[in-house]
Amino acid sequence: MYNSGMNTAFTTTQRERLLELGADDAAVDAVFAGVGDRDAAFRAAEKRLVAENRGKIAALLREKHMPETALVIRDLETWLTDVEGFTKVTTPTIISTESLDRMTLTEDEPLRDQIFYVGKNRCLRPMLAPNLYIVMRELGRITKSSVRIFETGSCFRRESRGARHLSEFTMLNCVEYGVAYDPDGADAERTRVDDSADGRTRSDGAGQMDRLEALAHAAMRAVGIEDFTLEREPSVVYGETIDIVADGVELASGSYGPCALDANWGVFAPWVGIGFGVERTAMVRGGHKTVSRVGGSLAFVDGVPLNI
Repeated sequence: MYNSGMNTAFTTTQRERLLELGADDAAVDAVFAGVGDRDAAFRAAEKRLVAENRGKIAALLREKHMPETALVIRDLETWLTDVEGFTKVTTPTIISTESLDRMTLTEDEPLRDQIFYVGKNRCLRPMLAPNLYIVMRELGRITKSSVRIFETGSCFRRESRGARHLSEFTMLNCVEYGVAYDPDGADAERTRVDDSADGRTRSDGAGQMDRLEALAHAAMRAVGIEDFTLEREPSVVYGETIDIVADGVELASGSYGPCALDANWGVFAPWVGIGFGVERTAMVRGGHKTVSRVGGSLAFVDGVPLNI
């Protein structure tokens, strides 16, 4: 592979190897006076990067002990439980396909083509929301009070291969249910949940976006990401969402209700919720170029290739 001016660039194989080892774009795009200089530079760069990666593995095993993805989960869960007063729940990974219908993911929706089916009427969950709808509704019914819960778990979609997508990925969803939100954006005030047809707690959305923004800022402080933006987007399902974006990557998406699909779940009280993509958050926090480095893998451990 040659550039104009008789300058020699790395071969495709050399570029791929350097990228695998974590070289930056400037190093990979370097050009040289000839093949000898290029090959010598490649050997030197490979040797240096291998040594750096071996050092990272040693630090993980002797000091860090948890990969970045696990640390992101720990930081978010600690913030939710110790600061915000949320309770962790665990629900099944296999769900009914009827749950997808209740999420308005009908057969003509593109996401249905990404589902991993388990038999005729069950599938691996593509999201955490269906199960959390049920749990928050039932906890509200039992306690007759507001509920704050979250779940961390695997989700599955037949995604196309790319820098930001995985077929198996981890979500952390938190939801706050049955709270009266001050229309001026003041702190949320706990209220009683009434499931009766005549006593449903209603909300027009005033104050809920402010609560979502407050949770988003607090979450990013918890994981140590300072440079991010909050972007409001229209949503067919939820009406409106607020996305957390860093380095051009959507890390999380928040929404609120009551919304159109809530009645499918017997949910009528106000709620707010945010779903975090754990691997994407770890990718941005760790400075990695692709999410595959921090996902479940037999090729990488904590962003470090095992082929060293």
